[in-house]
Amino acid sequence: MSLRVRFGDGRERRAGGLNKLDKLENLDNLNKQAEPGEGDEGDLALEQALKNFRMSVVAWSEAAYSRPRTAAQAVWHRSWRLAAGWALGCALAAGGAAGVGYERHHAQEVARIAAARVAEQQKAVREQETRAEEEDLLAKVDSDVSREVPSAMEPLAQLMAEDERQ
Repeated sequence: MSLRVRFGDGRERRAGGLNKLDKLENLDNLNKQAEPGEGDEGDLALEQALKNFRMSVVAWSEAAYSRPRTAAQAVWHRSWRLAAGWALGCALAAGGAAGVGYERHHAQEVARIAAARVAEQQKAVREQETRAEEEDLLAKVDSDVSREVPSAMEPLAQLMAEDERQ
């Protein structure tokens, strides 16, 4: 009997595979066919070796598919937290630097506005002083220029002033 007849030519696997019941039936058929005393001794040894190999492969694959698997989600989750931490840290640092820059700019603007107010007040004081000086000068000129009587009538005014005194 050839190996192809005993183990199949692989079409079953390509067509969707064998289920567990088919595998067990095939093993039972092999055990029945490979009874000692049938055929050559070399052929029996080869069949027994192949049967043992096939059973060990089936047992190994069953164990490999039924063992629990570990997930790699924890590593991904941790790396996401690390990236989020760095991003938030950078945002916090940028916000702090922007706050310091804004505070400095605000202080400079307040100082500029205060200096402008002081300059306006000094200018107003100077203008008032200038107006007061001008008014004093105009009053002096007006008093110097103005007379009670014109110069042609001055002798007459003096006579009247003498009469009043007497």
